[in-house]
Formats: sequence, structure tokens, C-alpha cells
Amino acid sequence: MSIITLQRAEDLDTHLQGPRTVIGFFGDFSPVARRARPAFERFARDHDDLPVIIVDVDKVRGVHKRFGVTSVPSAVTVEDGRVIRRTSGEHEPDGWARALLPHAATPPAPRAEGPRHPPITVYVSPTCVWCSRVKAWLREQGFTWREIDVSRDPDAAQELVKRSGQMGVPQIDIGGQIVVGFDKPRLQRLLGLSAA
Repeated sequence: MSIITLQRAEDLDTHLQGPRTVIGFFGDFSPVARRARPAFERFARDHDDLPVIIVDVDKVRGVHKRFGVTSVPSAVTVEDGRVIRRTSGEHEPDGWARALLPHAATPPAPRAEGPRHPPITVYVSPTCVWCSRVKAWLREQGFTWREIDVSRDPDAAQELVKRSGQMGVPQIDIGGQIVVGFDKPRLQRLLGLSAA
């Protein structure tokens, strides 16, 4: 399946093919969106069985509102006409896959000392030093995760405050359990690691 670059808003429905489509929203006015687009296109080529539509919000106006998109770069997965996944910010191709594909297209590698870990979502913001430290620690432990930049996804930020009662980041969702901040002992416990 090739990548479709939407030319006119009224053509969108003709391009929503099959039960699931991914739509990426970009704009040349945003340096982050310009940087993020090539990795998104690599993700699309890696999943060539999946219809992927790219919307340049400068050229095709109004489509982003239909899907609740408020910033670029963003992407949504649409299934049977409704948004089932969304993400914002800059990702590598496998990060786009983890964020957008419900079947976890990039599954975590099996860990030698035990079973696969529960799903992990790390909520971050661009200026958060502790967010980088949490991600570096997770990487050192061999974990993979979905990342959501709350500065670019207000819906996710609002939902996070409802769940944890906290606005700050990092917040880490491990199988439905929220960890606020870089609380290493709690992270180790929830991830089945023995404390060093």
C-alpha cells in the first residue's frame, strides 16, 4: 500500500480504506514536524499492508479538527471511522508503530529472567530532565515503551491528571499502574526487577 498525500479535504473519505487507516498530520511551518516526517514515512513503508495518509495542515485545512488533532506532528489510527490510537511528537519508525498499532507491531524482546513485561507508556515533555533519565534507565533494563508528549497531546495530559491527580512528568503507566516521577524502587517492583 503506498503512502497517500491528501490533496483536498473532501477526498479524505475515499482514501479511508479497509477497517484501519493511519493518518499523519504534518506542516512545514514546524521544524519538529519537518524532522519527524521522514521517520513516519519509513514507518509507513515498513507496514506497507496498512493504508497511510499524510495531511499537510498548511495545504489541506480542517481535516485535523475532525480527528481532534491540535498540534503537529501528530498521527491517529482510525478503525471503522473512529480514532482508536493517537500520538504526538517526534518518534523513530518503531516508536510510531508502538504508538499507533494496536497489536504492538514492535513487541518487547523477551527477557531472559522472566516473562514479557506489561505494557509501558511514558508520559513526557520536551524540557523534562527526569523524563530523559527514566527513558535511559528503561532502555538500560532492556524495556520498550510507548511515549506520549503531554505538551503536544492535551487530551492525554488531561486523562493523565484524572488518573494520577498529578500534572508533572515523568509519569509511567505500567500495565495500568501509574508511577509519578522516577521512583526507581516502585518501577523495579512493578517490572519484576530485583533492587540493586
